[in-house]
Amino acid sequence: MKKLLALILTGALTMGALSACGGTAVVAVPPPQESEPATPTPDQPREPSGEAVKTGLYLSASVSGSKSAADGEDGLGQADIDLVAVTVTDEGVIDSCVIDSIQSKVSFDAAGNVTADLTAPVPTKNELGSDYGMGQYSPIGKEWNQQAQALADYVEGKTVEELQGIAVTEEGRPADADLAASVTISIGGYLDAIQQAVANATHLGASQGDRLALTTSTNVASSKSATQEEDGLIQTYATVAAVTLNGDVITSCYIDAVQANVNFDTAGTVTSDLTAAQPSKNQLGDDYGMKKASSIGKEWYEQAAAFCTYVTGKTLDQVAGLAVTETGAAADADLAASVTLSIGEFQALLAKAGA
Repeated sequence: MKKLLALILTGALTMGALSACGGTAVVAVPPPQESEPATPTPDQPREPSGEAVKTGLYLSASVSGSKSAADGEDGLGQADIDLVAVTVTDEGVIDSCVIDSIQSKVSFDAAGNVTADLTAPVPTKNELGSDYGMGQYSPIGKEWNQQAQALADYVEGKTVEELQGIAVTEEGRPADADLAASVTISIGGYLDAIQQAVANATHLGASQGDRLALTTSTNVASSKSATQEEDGLIQTYATVAAVTLNGDVITSCYIDAVQANVNFDTAGTVTSDLTAAQPSKNQLGDDYGMKKASSIGKEWYEQAAAFCTYVTGKTLDQVAGLAVTETGAAADADLAASVTLSIGEFQALLAKAGA
């Protein structure tokens, strides 16, 4: 699988995938260990491992941490993106949950020049693990990824109504003693994101017992310095997939992406409204504006959903082996009829779900 993953990532970069120079991460919720199901092969019918569940994904992005250059210090374009993937029963009970977060920081000087390395990877907090550095300051000695996992474990088996009843302090931290023993980060925003992920959840083919993975790819490669003619730009571009698996068979897939933008001028002054919403491409819907330029008249969210539908029921190897054109678009006529996007990024996200 490591060799396969390396091949997929190489293909994604060389064939003009949606994002370049990105960092990637995956955190998976393991299935119950009662028995290890046999891995289905493409020509074998898949036996559902349990009750059908809905798959949901939610991205929440903010650039409020950005600041202008001042007093000899560089300015900063900062994006904070919270990510939640869930599976949910028809009764509204959260079956599985994965929480992650991206914090991207790109500096620029008082002349409006980007001073950061735009090729550097942008890891998620789960990928950083102990390198995030929260554990040494935490009153319970727990890193961010450990606390996020504890919160995800805590909400599993609960409904949205029960989530709304979780008490928090004025700072947004858990007031419940049991939860506070393992989670001291502010959880208000994550509880909201979990509820949104539940609201977004639909039946896409997953069943209870399937493994839920949340994979990401993030880059800042499109950022640029300011000129006299045009403001500078710090753009954090994150593409995210919620994937469920039965063995190496994809049972559901949900993909979204967000471009969080901060503009600044040649004096290093931020010109963007830092309180403005940073909606994802799925949230933008038709307002993203791809349809008018699409040769098949399909918006980004429609094409992403079509790709997810196409790969559901296929193995990870089958998805990795999808033929592409010189531009990275799907070569298969059936897939190309509904997806003209470069699919390398999507293939890479799914390969990481099996890593």
